[in-house]
Amino acid sequence: MSKPPRAWQRMLSGRRLDLLDPTPVDIEICDISHGLAFVARWNGQTHGDFPYSVAEHSLLVETLYTRLVARPDPRWQLAALLHDAPEYVIGDMISPVKNAVGPDYKALDERLTAAIHIRFGLPAALPVRVKQQIKKADRISAFMEATQIAGFTEAEAARFFGRPDPALIEGLDISLRPPKQVREDYVARHADLLAQI
Repeated sequence: MSKPPRAWQRMLSGRRLDLLDPTPVDIEICDISHGLAFVARWNGQTHGDFPYSVAEHSLLVETLYTRLVARPDPRWQLAALLHDAPEYVIGDMISPVKNAVGPDYKALDERLTAAIHIRFGLPAALPVRVKQQIKKADRISAFMEATQIAGFTEAEAARFFGRPDPALIEGLDISLRPPKQVREDYVARHADLLAQI
């Protein structure tokens, strides 16, 4: 009888994360921040000297979520910061690829999300309203990224992502930074939000 294929990955923290059956005890913020700081959004098709990382995107989404919601609960701000956290091990796939892969990718993402949420004191599944608000912040960030660094015209980005309220994105400019700096900012923001919960 052949051995089943290996389904775990060794993390820099020394943890072994089983991708098919992840447990909260095998999740560390240092692994998440490091992985996300090196995963490029837009399949790396962005202008600049550094890739635009999922960690940088996550910081922007949390900022937008905080602007969108009156008196945001720090738990849900943390959820916004962690909204793409599973990508530290499964990578960031553009939507057309996710659609082609099908429901298996979504199931894997949901299992990892639940374990990450539990690890940091959040419910495994977010309330529907919170999830919708985070998704709205995510779409606004996609519009900003598309027009500022991915080569889309505003009209083209508006067709795909909707046109955000200019007041909501006022003063927010995307700048590409070294992974080390983004990783440190991600960890610092995570610690700040955890301390508020």
